[in-house]
Amino acid sequence: MPEEAVEGPAGFQYRRDFITMPEEAALVEALGHVVFEAFTLRGVVARRRVAFFGESYSRETRGPLPPFLAPLRIAIAAWAGVEPAAFAMALVNEYRPGAAVGWHRDAPQYERVAGVSLLSVCRMTFRPYLAASPRPAGGGPRRATHAITLQPRSAYLMTGEARSAFEHHVPPVAALRYSITFRTLRSPRTQRVRR
Repeated sequence: MPEEAVEGPAGFQYRRDFITMPEEAALVEALGHVVFEAFTLRGVVARRRVAFFGESYSRETRGPLPPFLAPLRIAIAAWAGVEPAAFAMALVNEYRPGAAVGWHRDAPQYERVAGVSLLSVCRMTFRPYLAASPRPAGGGPRRATHAITLQPRSAYLMTGEARSAFEHHVPPVAALRYSITFRTLRSPRTQRVRR
């Protein structure tokens, strides 16, 4: 399916109906057998639950990619123009109603970030990344500059500015949602330059 024009930052690509309804149903059924764990960041336990496969944020290996994710990784890799094995990690997020993801930019050891949404609609919003996160001159909060509606079975790919010059977040969801996110590793030399 061709890419859909969206009002995202440069380097953000979006495809509606990236997978079919039967493919979504099979993934959701398989996710019913996945062991999810609480996600803690900086000492705060998030409302979403996660399952890591491959290299996690701390560079430890969290177990091999389960076979049911292999076809999806192949399809995402073909879209991204890389070998499937280049996606060194997969993160499955389970969002129960009210769960969200705060403003963040993905960890620097990852380069391309691709995700697939399952079951329900959500919004993904972007704002320019500022290392120290200062408030603007007027003293008010920084505002989102882009907002994209992620439909069930859709996929997105973040590269370039969307990946490195912006941070993003997902406001609280209204219904159960899963996201499957794949990430490629950045070379150690590039990591040092970009931090």
